[in-house]
Amino acid sequence: MTDTTPVELRPLPRWSVATFYWASTRLMALVLRVFGRWEVRGREHVPSSGPLLVVSNHLHNADPPLLGASITRRRIHFMAKIELFQKGVLGLPPRLFDSIPVRRDAADLRAIRLAQTLLRSGEAVGLLPEGHRNRHGVGMQPGHPGAALIALRSGALILPVGITGTEQIRGIGILLKRPRITVTIGEPFSLRRAGKVDGAAVREGTEIIMRRIAALLPPEYRGEWGSAGVPTMPRLPGSDDGNPEEMR
Repeated sequence: MTDTTPVELRPLPRWSVATFYWASTRLMALVLRVFGRWEVRGREHVPSSGPLLVVSNHLHNADPPLLGASITRRRIHFMAKIELFQKGVLGLPPRLFDSIPVRRDAADLRAIRLAQTLLRSGEAVGLLPEGHRNRHGVGMQPGHPGAALIALRSGALILPVGITGTEQIRGIGILLKRPRITVTIGEPFSLRRAGKVDGAAVREGTEIIMRRIAALLPPEYRGEWGSAGVPTMPRLPGSDDGNPEEMR
């Protein structure tokens, strides 16, 4: 059994974290341009400042650095499973990427509070609501409630992103085939908060977030968030486009 008890990690120098994030995302962009057919759509939808929660579907472990390489206007603090931080030297990459460790076996209130603190500081936080990459196809899986809970409690704008093509990455040999990888960035929106953030509000918010992501994907990638109910208009019930309410 994997030990998921939180560990105290000595903070890394800020210059090393900033340098690693810049270098790794630029390297990812270079590899994609040289060895793949990489396209990013909708970069104009990325707000240049202010609290932002970036959400996307999850097909491969390369998705977070891919998002970092695609959304160049913002530095994103990704939420990542805590197991990645407990492997000695191998645990350095997520720390240098300035990720937030998350326990997936229970509601991790500490991680949620850290994400909210970053958002209150006007930072961008990245979260993949499916919780883990899809190992059995490309269709979207059920969404975990963390993204909706953070969005409702913080009031941050949500930036939906749809990724296709990274499921083709199966070893270094794929580079010779120049896989087509597309990142589609949708319009930002916020969840309407009417009073107390309860279970019903979180469930509704989760569905809105998942359907916003699904709307950016081809039908075969939508999974259980398929064509029935996928919005064709930019607005959804229970959501507001534009600026979020003041964060609480």
